Amino acid sequence: MRDRFRAAGLDTPELDARILAQAAFGFDSLGLLGAERDSAPAEGLARLDGFAERRLAGEPVARILGEKEFYGLPFGLNAATLVPRPDTELLVELALDWLGKRNGARLLDLGTGSGAIPVAILANSPGTTGLATDLSEEALAAARENARRNGVGERLEFRQGSWFAPVAGERFDLIVSNPPYIETDVIASLMPEVRDFDPLLALDGGPDGLGPYRIIAAQAGEYLRRPGALMVEIGSGQGEAVTRIFADAGFSGVRVEKDLAGLDRVVIAHQL
Repeated sequence: MRDRFRAAGLDTPELDARILAQAAFGFDSLGLLGAERDSAPAEGLARLDGFAERRLAGEPVARILGEKEFYGLPFGLNAATLVPRPDTELLVELALDWLGKRNGARLLDLGTGSGAIPVAILANSPGTTGLATDLSEEALAAARENARRNGVGERLEFRQGSWFAPVAGERFDLIVSNPPYIETDVIASLMPEVRDFDPLLALDGGPDGLGPYRIIAAQAGEYLRRPGALMVEIGSGQGEAVTRIFADAGFSGVRVEKDLAGLDRVVIAHQL
């Protein structure tokens, strides 16, 4: 399997083979991919062969397994959720830094998907409670289970609906979001692992990729307490445009935070 993965040009053939073998047999069984294959359990081999075909067809390992680790925690996935990415951990870190100075804060996550962001935040901020929204009930089913399995189900509520609609009249200390931010015309040229397997609803940010930021900026002030903060993940190169959107909406201290690669990754805004 490793050789087939290498021949197919996969970025991490050895790692992919090891992870899939472990999942197929229930233990670290990379040796079974080589000379020892004939002695391997038939059921495990059938499972492994199925995994290999799916990976060679471009399906990401996390999709095949239905699970991905994020911020040191396990998250189950389904067809309606994005695969959590390491880039998004910066948003969690910035949120935790802000919440560390406050006790009893209330968090809102917009477009929660798998629930990775609010679950990771609440798991590392015991005094915080939260609410997360998503348009997809299928995504919310995964998020609820992820909150439960990671021990924050009692402090994190989920509601179905678009953006702020499910939380009318409520107030929060911190609002976070990783909204869709890819330009509609760019989606067809994305890597197949993203284009063919991530939900379009979670990718498409409209003609210029900025539509969701305009919606959030226009409404967030109604839902933020004073003082309050808002943090959104952005695509690389969107820092200036998103900063302008939130500054024009009346937020203070709007700034861009870069990730470890030096790329624009999070915009932070304040309501004083």
